[in-house]
Amino acid sequence: MKQLNQKCSIYYCNLRKIKIIIISILAVCGIFIAAGLYFYQVAVVPGHKSFISNDTKLVKSDPLYREKKWYQDVHKQKWVIKSADDNLKLDANYIPAANSKKTVIILHGFMNNKDTMGAYAAMFHKLGYNTLLPDARGHGQSQGNYIGYGWREKVDVKKWAKEVIQKNGSDSKIAIFGVSMGGATTMMASGLTMPRQVKAYIEDCGYTNVKDEVEHEAEDLYHLPTFPRFPLVEVLSGITRLRAGYFLGDGSSIRQVAKNKRPMFFIHGEKDTFVPTKMVYDNYQASKGKKELWIVPGAKHAKSFATKPAQYQKKVKAFLNRYL
Repeated sequence: MKQLNQKCSIYYCNLRKIKIIIISILAVCGIFIAAGLYFYQVAVVPGHKSFISNDTKLVKSDPLYREKKWYQDVHKQKWVIKSADDNLKLDANYIPAANSKKTVIILHGFMNNKDTMGAYAAMFHKLGYNTLLPDARGHGQSQGNYIGYGWREKVDVKKWAKEVIQKNGSDSKIAIFGVSMGGATTMMASGLTMPRQVKAYIEDCGYTNVKDEVEHEAEDLYHLPTFPRFPLVEVLSGITRLRAGYFLGDGSSIRQVAKNKRPMFFIHGEKDTFVPTKMVYDNYQASKGKKELWIVPGAKHAKSFATKPAQYQKKVKAFLNRYL
C-alpha cells in the first residue's frame, strides 16, 4: 500500500509538472499571437504611422519646392481601375505631356500616396513624359484594408500599364518608377510578363524582401534582439497570410528581378538606414537585364532626389533616353 501511495504521489506530481509545462507553453504562444496581432496592425493595416511622414505642405526651403508647387497647381485627370484580384477601386492622377507617347508610372512608398510623389511627376513631365501616379491599394483614395508591400500590388502595376496602352495607344512607351515600397513594387512587377510597351524600370531605395525589411525595422525601431524577434516575425507572417493573402517571405524583390530581362536603374542613398543601403547590391546583382547602379552620396532614405536634384534628373534622363 505504501508503494502504491508513493507511485500515486509521483504520478500526480508528474501530472502537475506536465500541466504547468502545457500552461506555460500556451501562455507563451498566447503572448506571441497577441504581439503578432499588434504588429500586424502596425505593419500591415493601413493607417497613421508615427515613423512615417507623408506631409505635402509646401516649404520654400525645400530643395524640391518648385517641383512640388508645380504639381499642386497643375491640372490632373483622375483615372480609376479595379484591382487585378480583389476587385478594389484603385485611384490615380494622370498628367499628360504635349504630344508624347512616353509615360512614366510613378509608385509611392509605405503609407504615402500619389500626392507625395509630386516632385517626381514634375521632373518626368519636364523631361517630356506623361505621368501616372496611382494610389496603392489601402493608400490614399484607393480601397483596401491591408498593405501588400509590393507583392500584392505588382499585378495592379501591370493593369495600370495596360490602362495606359488602352488610353494612349499601342505605340506607347512606358517606364515604371518607384521609391521605397514603390521601388520594391517596381522590382516585383518586373518579374511579371509585362506588356511589350513597358521598356524600362527605375527603382529608388527598395528593399530585398518584405520579411528582411520587417525584421530590420523590428530591430531598428523596437530594438528587439534575435529572440523574440525571429519567432515574432514568423507569427506575423502567418497572420498576414491569413488576413492579407501572402507570407512576408513571398514578397521578394530579388526573386522577381532575377526574372527581369529589361533595363533597370537602381538608386539608393548612401546613408539610408530605413532600407539599409546594402540591400541594393543584392537587388542589383540579381537583375538579369541591362542595369545601372547609383549610390547617392550623403542621401538618407527616399531623399536621393532632394539631396542631388540636378544630378538625379540628369542620370534619370540619360537612362530613359537610352531605352525609351
